[in-house]
Amino acid sequence: MAPVNELLQVVHARLSGDAALAALLGPDGIVDRRRDAGTLPCLATGAVETRAYGTASEDGLECLLDFEAWSATGRREAEEIAGRVRELLDDADLVLAGVRLVSLAHRRTTSRRAAATRLYVVEMRFRAVLE
Repeated sequence: MAPVNELLQVVHARLSGDAALAALLGPDGIVDRRRDAGTLPCLATGAVETRAYGTASEDGLECLLDFEAWSATGRREAEEIAGRVRELLDDADLVLAGVRLVSLAHRRTTSRRAAATRLYVVEMRFRAVLE
């Protein structure tokens, strides 16, 4: 399995195994893409960007992971979901089988109202370094 896919699998397990996040999202609330407004809130996996990040002694990979917390009811709900995701992932000590996770760090969060849909979204970016 590609290292980025293994990372995504472990991150998904961490998020889907959390009772507090499940209470905020409801059943099947973690998805690969945003659902229609009738099935919100949800947490969607956004863009994933990878690049080589090796040193003189180690091969490495930098992964930028984006997540989107969507809500039809308001910014507060989307921010609560995003806050829990940050608590679960920022500096998390996750174990991967094929590679070692050196770090997983929250980089930024942006919240906005999506004008075209009238939904609220909080976009989060995390940076992972694997070797």
